Amino acid sequence: MDAVDPPTADLDLDDEELMRQLASGRPEALGPLHTRYAPRIFGLAAQTLDRASAEEIVQEVFLVVWRKASSFDPERGPFRAWVLRIAHLRVLNELRRKRRRPAIASPPIDQNAAILPDPGPEPSEVAWREHRRSVVQAAVEVLPPPQRQALSLAFLDDLTHEQVASFLNLPLGTAKSRIRAGMQSLRVRLAPLVALGLALIGVLVVTGLQRGTVNRQERALRLVTSSDAVARRLTAAPGVPAPLHGIYRGRSGVPVGILTVSNLPTAPQGQVYRAWALHNGQWTALGVVHPDRNGSDLMIIEASALATPPESVKVTLEPTNGSNTPTGSTVIQWPGD
Repeated sequence: MDAVDPPTADLDLDDEELMRQLASGRPEALGPLHTRYAPRIFGLAAQTLDRASAEEIVQEVFLVVWRKASSFDPERGPFRAWVLRIAHLRVLNELRRKRRRPAIASPPIDQNAAILPDPGPEPSEVAWREHRRSVVQAAVEVLPPPQRQALSLAFLDDLTHEQVASFLNLPLGTAKSRIRAGMQSLRVRLAPLVALGLALIGVLVVTGLQRGTVNRQERALRLVTSSDAVARRLTAAPGVPAPLHGIYRGRSGVPVGILTVSNLPTAPQGQVYRAWALHNGQWTALGVVHPDRNGSDLMIIEASALATPPESVKVTLEPTNGSNTPTGSTVIQWPGD
């Protein structure tokens, strides 16, 4: 049966009534609020942040509005003051993050355990990561704004097609068309750029890239641009700074997983970040996370267990010589507590 487009919220309703409807389960009420306040929030953020960060602040604020609609109390003040206060706090948090990356309190380390240095990624992998980020960013930036916005909501903010439609106040069919068109454009744009980048890396990096690595990147690209890939958002564990987060993407029947992380601070000395997936009560090690200077990393993992969607995914702080099961403190996780 075809999906039915959600009804459009009444644009004449005041902010507080729209929030009441949003809290009662009518996500289409978010559309008019976004139309009214997104430009103002963007302008506030753009006074101190670059355009990309300002756009991200707008998305984060309205995700908070959506998820926390039931906590809004009009008797304590109007919606306008409430949403601008959220935006102001998000901007301050982003400015603090840019000045000083957050620290995580680490558990005590067994002093008798041997502390081995983390070898880090190979030079070829470092080169590939830098190339990959620049390629994807360039491809997304040149998309038409409607496609770029829809793709960002669908893949970066982990929203369903229906939620994207409600968020943008669009018919469901229009939202799906924008997402589909954006994915098709990315496929076309990324294919030659990736091929060219790999050729350049092969010349510039002494160790080069093995063909198996190239194939792995190609499989990951197909997974990311697949419409039936499922994204799971990892959120900060209790006691961990809220900006830390990640997204795990997988596809049933495909033994490949993609994990992106953001805002991770440098791991304490003698410790590393490790990623894990849970299947039938057993944890599978996905590998070591290597955050860059911005606290970000993108991991492409191949494991037969990942052909089955995991029950849980998390990143923990572990001793450098840790075991094959998670024993350290959880940093980000899905599902959240």
